[in-house]
Amino acid sequence: MTDIRFSLHATEGKARTGVLSTPRGNIRTPAFMPVGTAATVKAMLPGSVRETGADILLGNTYHLMLRPGAPRIERLGGLHGFMNWERPILTDSGGFQVMSLAKLRKLTEEGVTFQSHIDGSKHLLSPETSMEIQRQLGSDIVMSFDECTPFPCTRDEAATSMQLSMRWAERSRAAFGERPGHALFGIQQGGVHEDLRAESAAALREIGFDGYAVGGLAVGEGQDLMFSTLDHCVGHLPEDRPRYLMGVGKPEDIVGAVARGIDMFDCVMPSRSGRTGQGFTPRGPVNIRNARHADDPRPLDATCDCPCCTDYSRAYLHHVHRSQEIIASMLLTWHNLRYYQRLMQGLRDAIATGDFTGFAARFDEERLSGDIEPLA
Repeated sequence: MTDIRFSLHATEGKARTGVLSTPRGNIRTPAFMPVGTAATVKAMLPGSVRETGADILLGNTYHLMLRPGAPRIERLGGLHGFMNWERPILTDSGGFQVMSLAKLRKLTEEGVTFQSHIDGSKHLLSPETSMEIQRQLGSDIVMSFDECTPFPCTRDEAATSMQLSMRWAERSRAAFGERPGHALFGIQQGGVHEDLRAESAAALREIGFDGYAVGGLAVGEGQDLMFSTLDHCVGHLPEDRPRYLMGVGKPEDIVGAVARGIDMFDCVMPSRSGRTGQGFTPRGPVNIRNARHADDPRPLDATCDCPCCTDYSRAYLHHVHRSQEIIASMLLTWHNLRYYQRLMQGLRDAIATGDFTGFAARFDEERLSGDIEPLA
C-alpha cells in the first residue's frame, strides 16, 4: 500500500528487533516515541529530542485540531515544518482524548460530537474527519479512528465498542486512500477478552493495514492483566507488520511487552515525570525533591551520558526543582528521554545477540535493588 517497509532483523522468543523504513528516516524497533502532543515535547528542543536517540515523535489529532487548527498547520508547512522535526511523526487519531478530555460527548455511528475542553466549541470527529486532519498535519503514520474501550466494562460493552471500532476502521481505510510515503495503522480492541481480541484482529487483517496497534490497555487494568491480555492478543496480529502498544508506559511495562512481541511504544511518562521531579535510573526512579539530595554532588545516574548527568549534580537538580526553575524540567526531561532511548537500544542489542532473556533478568534485578545511598 505504501513505500513504508518493515523488516525483522532478529527474534528471541516473541521479542523482535527490526527497522520500520520511511521516506523521512528509519525507525529502529523496539522503538519508544516521545510524546509531542501539541507540536512540542514539553521542555525540549527538537534537536535535543533527536540527541536522546529518538527516531520518531507522536503528535495528537484532538489537541492540534483545537489549537492551532490543522488547516493552519497545513498552510505553515505541515507538522514537520511547523515544529521543526523532519524525521517521522505518528499522530494519534484523537479517539482516546475525545473520550477522556472532551465535554458533553455524544457517540453515534457517524462519530463523536463533543465540546472542546478549551473553549467549549462544538466539533465532530469521525473516521473521515480524523483522516483529513491527519492528512493536513502531514503525519507519516496515521492511526485509524476508534473508540477506546473503557475499563472496567462488561463483555457485552467491550464487544459493542470493538465492533463499532472495526466499522470505523473500515471507513478510516477508505478515507485514507492511497498515500505513498504514508502509512495507516489499525487498532485492535476487545478489552481483556481473548475471543473479542481475536475477532478484532481478524477484521483488521481483512481490511488491511500497514501496521497494527493494541488499544484499550494501560487504562487502569494493572500490569498483570495487561500482560495476560498481551499474551493472547498479540499473536493474532500479522508477524510481518509492526505492532504498537498505545500509551505504554513504565520501563518495566515496556520490557514485558517487548517479551510478548510488541515493537513500538509511546507514553507521556518520561516528560511528565521530568516536570514533577522524578528521574528514571537503572536502579529505579529517583524523587529529586527529597531532602537527601540537597548536598549530594553525584550525578543522577553515573551510567548516563546526557547533559543532566554529565554536567550537573543531584544537589543542583534538587535546588532548581525546589526553586521552580525552568531548567529543572529541561534537565530531568532530557535525562528521562535519554534513559528510555538507552533502554530501547539495550533491548534491540540484546535481541540481536540472543541475550534478551538475560537482559530482562538483569534489568529487573537492578531496578529492584533501589537507588544509591545518600552521602553520610
